[in-house]
Amino acid sequence: MLNLVLLLFLLIFIVSYWRWDDIRNHFWHKKYLTYSLTSEQKSLLLKYMPIYQKMTDADREKLERHIVWFLNEKRFIGCDGLQLNDAMKLIVAADACVLVLNKPWPLYRNVKDILLYPSAYYAPQTSRDGAGLVSYHNTVRQGESWPGGTLVLSWHDVLEGSRLPSDGHNLVFHEFAHQLDQETGKTTGTPLLASNADYQQWAKVFSRAFNQLKTHIAYGMPHVIHSYGATNEAEFFAVITETFLEKPAALRQFDPEIYHLLVSYYEFDPIAWH
Repeated sequence: MLNLVLLLFLLIFIVSYWRWDDIRNHFWHKKYLTYSLTSEQKSLLLKYMPIYQKMTDADREKLERHIVWFLNEKRFIGCDGLQLNDAMKLIVAADACVLVLNKPWPLYRNVKDILLYPSAYYAPQTSRDGAGLVSYHNTVRQGESWPGGTLVLSWHDVLEGSRLPSDGHNLVFHEFAHQLDQETGKTTGTPLLASNADYQQWAKVFSRAFNQLKTHIAYGMPHVIHSYGATNEAEFFAVITETFLEKPAALRQFDPEIYHLLVSYYEFDPIAWH
């Protein structure tokens, strides 16, 4: 009898282990079935989130469900004396959820904590020169994305991203794009893709677009993507994500191939919202 009970528990454990994602998603969908944004929250998004204003009703509904999940599953921490309120969390969550609008839960698997500073902040940095001498100094930053699950944002710059919705700069888009990149376990500018063919296509188009941006900057030629994207492949992915969402028509005209690659990855076309 005891062996039978142990065998039953073992089978339950094995099934639960292999079907954990399905079990967890079932729990989430049941838990959040009756949850929705309040009319005050929706009014706030209409006021401070231009993309939300222009979305179709169907896309807006998907975004709202993601926001509800995000606000309940991620932890927000105020830093340097910043007193957090629900409106701050809502705006960050809404921008973050745009990137994963058509992705299933869990969103941003690695993200556990979102740290909000009042404005740009000092962060320690270590550098090594050609002779191997290590130096320690502080740098001013607006945000950071850590592979371990922490994301840091300047609240002032979060608001600037909402205030200027078509300038190609949005701190939340930028840092959460880094998180999508880091889901592979590395920070390379290549997020998780579905197949080897997708990775090959990504490498071909992405590398060409990245090198093209560096060439345009070097020779003073016009470019739609902010020059910070030429820093490295990881920054290029984050910056071009900002451009994709805030200047979609200009990006499509400048480089239709990379634009359609991003449409395929993000599974939406932001031009429909502009």
